[in-house]
Amino acid sequence: MTSSVTRALTATVRAAAHGPHRECACPAPPTVLADRDDGTVVRHGGTVAKAHAPDADRGQLAARLAVAAHPALNGVLLAPLDVPGTELDGRAVTFWPYGTPVDPDAPEAAPWEEAGTLLARLHAVPVDTLPGPLPPMRGPHKAALALTRMRRARPHQDLAAPVERAWSTLPPWARAESSAPGPQRLCHGDLHLGQLVRHGDWLLIDVDDLGLGDPAWDLARPAAWYAAGLLTPEEWLRFIDAYRAAHGPAVPADADPWPALDVPARALTVQTAAQAIAKSTVAQRPLDEIELALVEACDRIAALPRELPAEPAK
Repeated sequence: MTSSVTRALTATVRAAAHGPHRECACPAPPTVLADRDDGTVVRHGGTVAKAHAPDADRGQLAARLAVAAHPALNGVLLAPLDVPGTELDGRAVTFWPYGTPVDPDAPEAAPWEEAGTLLARLHAVPVDTLPGPLPPMRGPHKAALALTRMRRARPHQDLAAPVERAWSTLPPWARAESSAPGPQRLCHGDLHLGQLVRHGDWLLIDVDDLGLGDPAWDLARPAAWYAAGLLTPEEWLRFIDAYRAAHGPAVPADADPWPALDVPARALTVQTAAQAIAKSTVAQRPLDEIELALVEACDRIAALPRELPAEPAK
């Protein structure tokens, strides 16, 4: 975003927090929480304003906001504030209560159990009770965008080739070329620990990718990290056991979860590796250790026989 739009968003969230004619006595100035291509987030006191991506579909965003505000999602999704939406520079702006994020400096306190439980509850919501029509979950679409971004960055072929080969092993639905098979459930679409905040209890945030799809996609990023050796077995079990204990429908209750998670986990590995390569190429820097591990995981995915499901590759 331009600095002028950021300033306008700051003024907007301040007015939402206090009203247009009330003076501010907050102890801290407004804070920019995020400023990315897919949106900017500014906090003022207990109020947060988000300017969504320029190409965000307004109808789909409205449907997602209605779901977040629905009583069936109480205690699962952070609900938007009852403040009329607005636009800044052609971007939709929504308002939310502030929640305390996960502390990145305290990995031992990461709420893996809470993440698993919240996802199970989200996936169990009967979709026919929700306002609609509900749009598709955007996970596969974002994976395809990551590949496009990597290709536009024109990285060295030695880096891109394993990612492209791994991408080619995925079925069409995981590349956003067709609909996902099987029952369609309410999905978050972009689950990671940055999508949890404590607002009383832990809640899921960010509805930009919310919609109908394969619920296994929401478990795919932790599964991919575990498969690549970036998430410990203990952390993985905390997450998947909590999901199962809460009767999450994405994986069997008492059988190997990997057949259900295989395709989404491979897709998230490819997506994350492509994003890393694009960023490092633009910044003209080498890949770091974690980014290299993701590319190496893509190389292992590409070497697997296509007719066999992938196993966690340590």
